[in-house]
Amino acid sequence: MAFEGLTEKLSNAFKKLRGKGRLSEADVKESMREIRLALLEADVNYKVVKDFIKKTTGRCVGTDVLESLTPAQMIVKIVNEELTALMGSENQKLKIASQPPTVVMLVGLQGAGKTTNGAKLAGLFKKQNKNPLLAACDIYRPAAIKQLQVVGEQLGIPVFEMGQTNPVDIAKAAVAHAVRHGNDMVFLDTAGRLHVEEAVKPDEILLVVDAMTGQDAVSAAKTFDEYLDITGVMLSKLDGDARGGAALSIKAVTGKPIKFVSMGEKPDSLEPFYPDRMAKRILGMGDVVGIIEKAQEAADAEQLEAAERMLREGFTMNDMLDQMKAVKKMGGMKGILGMLPGGQRALNQMGGNLDEGIFDKNEAIIMSMTKEERLRPSIINGQRRARIAKGAGVTPTEVNSLMKQWGEMNKMMGRMRTMANQAQAGGKKGKKGKKGKKMRMPNIPGLDAMGLGGMGGLGTGGPKSDMDLLRQMEAQMRNKK
Repeated sequence: MAFEGLTEKLSNAFKKLRGKGRLSEADVKESMREIRLALLEADVNYKVVKDFIKKTTGRCVGTDVLESLTPAQMIVKIVNEELTALMGSENQKLKIASQPPTVVMLVGLQGAGKTTNGAKLAGLFKKQNKNPLLAACDIYRPAAIKQLQVVGEQLGIPVFEMGQTNPVDIAKAAVAHAVRHGNDMVFLDTAGRLHVEEAVKPDEILLVVDAMTGQDAVSAAKTFDEYLDITGVMLSKLDGDARGGAALSIKAVTGKPIKFVSMGEKPDSLEPFYPDRMAKRILGMGDVVGIIEKAQEAADAEQLEAAERMLREGFTMNDMLDQMKAVKKMGGMKGILGMLPGGQRALNQMGGNLDEGIFDKNEAIIMSMTKEERLRPSIINGQRRARIAKGAGVTPTEVNSLMKQWGEMNKMMGRMRTMANQAQAGGKKGKKGKKGKKMRMPNIPGLDAMGLGGMGGLGTGGPKSDMDLLRQMEAQMRNKK
C-alpha cells in the first residue's frame, strides 16, 4: 500500500524521540528535519511540506510539550493532528440533491480510472439503498461504452448509452431517463475534457486522479479545478506502490477535499476517505474503526445467530471455515493487517507479502473431515488426522497446527461464555474479567504459517475498549434485521 516508506521513516524518527527522557528544542528540530525529508521523499508538494513543518514545529517547541512527562507522545499527537488537518480534517460526503436525481460528473485524464471507479461509486450508493444509473458519455476512448456496460452488469446497475453521438446530448437524455425511471442518482462517465457540466448542471464534479502519478496528480487536480471548479477528488490505485504524496498534497494545493479512495481492483474496493483514519495509518497507529466497519459489511443476521450458538455450544470446524471466508471477504489478511496498529511495520518486515494460500490449504483440511468431525473436532484422533491429511494432500503436522488453532478458539469461546453468564447473573467479575485485564486472542487460522501468530489481545475494560466496539457493532447489525 501507499505510505509504506513514509510510515517506516516517521516511526524511526519518533523512536529516537522516545529513547530520550527529556527533549530540547534542538531534539525537536532534528526530528522535524527527518520528518521533512520523509515527506519530500514521499513526493509531497514542497510548499505543502514547508508550511506543514513550520506549523508543526511551532506547536512542538512550546513549553507545554518540552516540559511534559511524555514529550515524545505529545509530539506524535501534534503530528497526527496536523496530518489530519492537511488532508481535510473530516470526511466530506457527497452532496445529495434535494430534488432527484443527484447528478455526479466524473472527469479526469485518460487512464486515471474514471469508468471503473465511477461504477464502483455507483455500487457504493446502491448498497445505501439508492437507485443509481450509469451514463456512457465517453465516446472517444475505444471500448469505453462496452467497459461501462460490463462493470455495470457485474454490479447490477443499469447503463444508459446512445452510441457515438454528442456527449452533451447523451448527458441530457440520461438525466431525463433517470427522472422517468425513478433513478435517484446519475453518474456521468465523461471523456474527462468536455464541458458537459454547462448542459446538465451536475450536483458534484468529481476528479479521478491516479495516486501513482504523484505530483502530476496534484498538477492535474489544480488545472481541472481552475477550469471546472471541481467539488471533490477521487484517488485511484492507492493500494499500489505509490509514495502517497498526492493524498497529502491535493487538499492543501487545490482546497478541494478527497472524498473517495480506491484500494484495489474489486468492485467493493472503493471507500470514503477519512483524513483522521488515514493519518493514523500513516503514523502506524492502525484503523480499528475501519476494521469494524468492514466486519459490519461482511456480517449478516445468520452470522450473528451463529455467534450466539458458538457462545452456547462451542466452536466447530464449520465456524472456523466461515471465519476464514469472512476474512477473505474483508480484504484478506494483508488488508486487515495494514489497518492494525503496527501492522504495516510487520508487513514491511516480511517484505510486504503474505502467503494467503494457507487459507485454501486449511479449507481443504476442513473439507476432508466428515460431517461429524467438523461438528465435534474433539473426536479427531491420530488415525483420523492421518486420513484427513491424506485426503487434503497435506502433512499430519499441518492438520495438527489447525487442530491447535481450533482448540485455542474453543477455549476463548468458553471464557466468553463464562463472562456472559456472570454478566447476566448480576455483573460479577471473575479473575479473568477484572477491569483492565486483557483476554488473549487466539491465532486466526493461517496466521502461524504467515509468521503472525498470537497477535495482540482485546481489552475487556474501559468505555472505549475493542470489546465495547464489537458489542456496538452487534447491536447495529441487530437493528438491520
